Amino acid sequence: MTDAELAAHLANVAGKILIEVRESGMFAGKALGKAGDETANQFLVHALREQRPEDGLLSEESKDTDERLSKERVWIVDPVDGTREYGEARTDWAVHVALCVNGKPEIGAVALPGLDVVLRTDAPVKVPAAAETPRMVVSRTRPAAEAVAVSEAIGAELVGMGSAGAKSMAVVRGEAEIYLHTGGQYEWDSAAPAAVALAHGLHASRIDGSPLVYNNADTYMPDLLICRPEWAERVLEEVGKLG
Repeated sequence: MTDAELAAHLANVAGKILIEVRESGMFAGKALGKAGDETANQFLVHALREQRPEDGLLSEESKDTDERLSKERVWIVDPVDGTREYGEARTDWAVHVALCVNGKPEIGAVALPGLDVVLRTDAPVKVPAAAETPRMVVSRTRPAAEAVAVSEAIGAELVGMGSAGAKSMAVVRGEAEIYLHTGGQYEWDSAAPAAVALAHGLHASRIDGSPLVYNNADTYMPDLLICRPEWAERVLEEVGKLG
């Protein structure tokens, strides 16, 4: 398999495993989230170590080490992005598998198992036409003040949604024009979504407009903008006004 084929296959299989774990009826509540996270993570980590043993690896659910920092190629995975949504049998959760090369999100796949969809860098789909009134996806439970302020400034409609991957893919799928996040994230939250968004011709950056750079010693990456390219300059300008 090519790297892109591997990323898509792993994201798809991990998603199916997660559905099986949930439908087993063995777990509920937080126990379901933990079981899903650990089971999907074991599959992804073992598969990547088997298939790409020379590459570095960073997963939300595995203990991090310094070994990856010396690698040019590093896989960054999030076995369940949106554990709450997964546990509630919603569709707005995701599985992230990305390959970053020299810090750049080059290859990736985001599975939306609840929709039986995998979006991938090597098979971009046509992004639907933009809505006349821009739609901005935000957290369904705690929209960030900055996103609310920007939405008011540009006249955007707020759309509540679950995980970071689901929100990012909503822009790819034409369900929204803008995803602006300022509430704190880590590299595994955005690596695969950014890779997929960029492959679809979308804008992906930090909220100061700087590029997304991965495989850092400190994996905290608190902000993200994924949007249609025609909205990037305006949104970045409005964010800048907030200081």
